[in-house]
Formats: sequence, structure tokens, C-alpha cells
Amino acid sequence: MTIRCVIPADGATDAVRSEANASGHRFDDQRQWQASLALRFEADARDTSDSGRVITRLTRRRHHGPLRVQRPFYPEGRHGCCHVYLLHPPGGLVSGDALQIEAEVEEGAHVLLTTPAAAKLYKADRNGVAWGQHTHLKVADGATLEWLPQETLAFNGSRGEQTTTLELAGSARCLGWEVLALGRPVGELPFVSGHLEQRFRLTRDGKPVWIERQSLDPLHPRFTGRWGQGGCSVQATLWAVGLEDEAAAIEALREALPASPRWAVTRREGVLLLRYLGHERNEAWALCQQAWQLLRPLMTGLEAQVPRIWLT
Repeated sequence: MTIRCVIPADGATDAVRSEANASGHRFDDQRQWQASLALRFEADARDTSDSGRVITRLTRRRHHGPLRVQRPFYPEGRHGCCHVYLLHPPGGLVSGDALQIEAEVEEGAHVLLTTPAAAKLYKADRNGVAWGQHTHLKVADGATLEWLPQETLAFNGSRGEQTTTLELAGSARCLGWEVLALGRPVGELPFVSGHLEQRFRLTRDGKPVWIERQSLDPLHPRFTGRWGQGGCSVQATLWAVGLEDEAAAIEALREALPASPRWAVTRREGVLLLRYLGHERNEAWALCQQAWQLLRPLMTGLEAQVPRIWLT
């Protein structure tokens, strides 16, 4: 008796292919690898300092896939702001990756969320499959959130969508930023192909306050036109919500930050916005960090404490 074994052209048997698809490790136009992280922070009124400050505790931590957090850190003291680092061990997004980040900050809590390193957005595969990163942040009345991820580096050919949804209630306060660098100019690898879409939505008590959509396509006239991106490879947006005197904060920024045509600051509907558009990633980061160090005391009454992970 002769037994014939036919191996498909890709070298995979049905069993192997089925197992790979179930785990998310497939390489056709349906490839996908999901990861999610859901966090909740609450103020623990059972432990209060002499000045009346409570401890912010991480009370819920649920994850799926390669997206986690280290333990909370309290570099500002036991009753100070809770610092948490979001970890994505792969270090970047490839075709099919789908990250979902959710964080809830309850009344009286104060949280600073950041990342240990720059996020990388890699070139899309031969099928042009996009990646996705969706962040949903909820800040309750009387709570404070600082959303300070390190910069995002988009490699040539990357395709994906990045959304940030921020829901504020009552007197919630939030200070955050997004820094994006396109291509790798130092390696003479500019961003000349691919497509990125960024969406931002901020509401207070359910009312839309700031809604923005940006499409980054190097083949579109907007990308090089002076009326749009102007050929710039680095951009940043910093926002602050909850300042008592926005006009005074703007004047303080204009006096403290180095004068340059590459940045501007304004306010609208209770949101202070600082924008950078240029070619220097380090310049954009330094500008945002300096602005945060100035605005934080105005918003919270607390001096800025640089996360230790930024110094490593």
C-alpha cells in the first residue's frame, strides 16, 4: 500500500494553519493579534495624610495579550500622585496588531500614566494590513489624570489608526500629550509611503468639547503644502483641562518657552492646546516636558516630578 502525503505550497498542514489562525499568528489579509488593558484607580479615604490627601490605589488591573503594567510607584510620597508605566513588550505595532487601553480614575484619585520607551509603528506587510491603537480614558469629578506617553515613531510604510477618547466629569482635570515622529530622517528613510489616521475626542459631562481628526498621507498635497503638514516630520499636541486661569497659563508659557515659529498655544472651550510642528523629535519632547512642568503646579498645586523611567 502506498500512502501519499500532499503538503501545501506554503508548507503548512490544515491542523497547523488552524492552530496558528486561532492564536492570531496568521499572515494573510486577515491577520490580527489583539491585546487589551483595563485599569481602575480609586482614592483610599481610609489612609489620609495630615494635610488631608488620600492614597491613590490601583484597584483593578485586567489584561489580555502583551499589554501590562508594572506595580504602581509613589515617587511623590505615599499620599502623592500614583505613577504607572504601561508596558507593551513587543515594543511596536505591526500589521494586524490591535491594542485597546482603558483607564478609569475615580473621584479624588491622582494618576500619571506613561511608557518606558518610544512606541514604534512598523511598515505594513505585503497585504497592507493596518494596525490599530485605541485609548479610552475616563476621569471622574474631582479626579486628576496626567497622560504622558513617550513619543511615537512611525516608520516609512506604516498603516494604521490611533484614537484617543477622553471623558471628563464635573471638575475633572487632565493634562496630556501626543508626540509623533514620521520616518527616520537620520537614516535617510523619510516617511514617503503609508497612511496614518489620528482621532481625538474629548467630552465633559457627555458634551463634546474637542473633536479632531488628522489623516497623514505623504502622497496627499496636504502633507507637503504650507497650508497643512508643510513637509514636517515631527508634530506634537499638548492639552490641559482644568486650569483656573487659562489666559495666565498661556502668558506664562509664552514667557518661559523659547520663542520659535514651530510652536503655538491657544485655548478653546476650556481646553488649553499647545502645538508643535517641525523636524526635531528632541525639540518637541523638550518643549512638551517644559510646558508640563510649568502647567502642572498651576493645575494641581504640585511641582512636576519627572517619572524615573524617563531617566533610564
